[in-house]
Amino acid sequence: MRAARLIKMVLLLQSRPSMTGAELARELEVSERTVTRDALALSEAGVPVYADRGRTGGYRLIGGYRTRLTGLGRSEAEALFLSGLPGALREMGLADAASAARLKVSAALLPSIRDASRSATQRFHLDAPGWYQEPKTPPLLPAVAEAVWDDRRLSVVYRNRKGVEVQRELEPYGLVLKAGIWYLCARVEGSYRVYRIDRFESVGDMTDSEIFVRDEGFDLPEFWTERAAQFARSILRLEIVVRLTEQGAHRLPYVTDRAAAREALAAAGPADPDGRTTVRLPVESPEVAYAQLFALGAEVEVLEPLELREAFAAAARRMVDLYGRS
Repeated sequence: MRAARLIKMVLLLQSRPSMTGAELARELEVSERTVTRDALALSEAGVPVYADRGRTGGYRLIGGYRTRLTGLGRSEAEALFLSGLPGALREMGLADAASAARLKVSAALLPSIRDASRSATQRFHLDAPGWYQEPKTPPLLPAVAEAVWDDRRLSVVYRNRKGVEVQRELEPYGLVLKAGIWYLCARVEGSYRVYRIDRFESVGDMTDSEIFVRDEGFDLPEFWTERAAQFARSILRLEIVVRLTEQGAHRLPYVTDRAAAREALAAAGPADPDGRTTVRLPVESPEVAYAQLFALGAEVEVLEPLELREAFAAAARRMVDLYGRS
């Protein structure tokens, strides 16, 4: 622990002209007294750390000292490619590796471009979860992420969509963060499947020697894109018939499945004399269709099924009652 802190201190001083004791203490998450002891230890070990005394003093390296400890390890290099995703890194337990990697890169850069890391982070930030959602980090995510990086088989207890707990032996291939929800893409009995990590009840290594051989032909982004499209199509089990105004047709892809809406609109015939277009639209269920299409208001009229039309008619009557009181 202390050796890693001393290395980090050297890298911090190498990447900046000087730092105060308070700044180092904050970066290293220790007290200023510990910083003083660490600086003395480095000096005794031959690292030319110089301490300027006084109110404006601080610590700096002298004599153009350059450490040779800037080589990236595997975990640091992998984390560096994700360093634009601070929230995801923190949830996977990789924040420290990413921090060390960025420090090593900064220490190796010319002084004129050492602010590149800060300038990049001030110009791009990714906020993955959707609006009005409070994302929750699955408590077992760090353990799953560690197995993914190490190509280590996992024995898990998983709660499926019916609420039934099942045990699975997985070869964890990759992690996906979609709209604030973490998924694991894994190989099970020769086929690839997707699991929601927040449904894992327990995660354990099979044995210390259970390292699986990764299929180098597996492409995580390609697999996820294909599987996500399959899932979106699979849940659209009901077809409804609606009449849309021009404005309703324009807004339809924004309130329901975008691909399904565009395909339905493309297959629709010409508008009727009232300017409305009849569309056959695949949806997940009457309840989901009601919640989605209600946002269109009078721009949509449901024709089929009858139960969904009656639900809209009842809602319309309640609206008239509510707004007609005055």
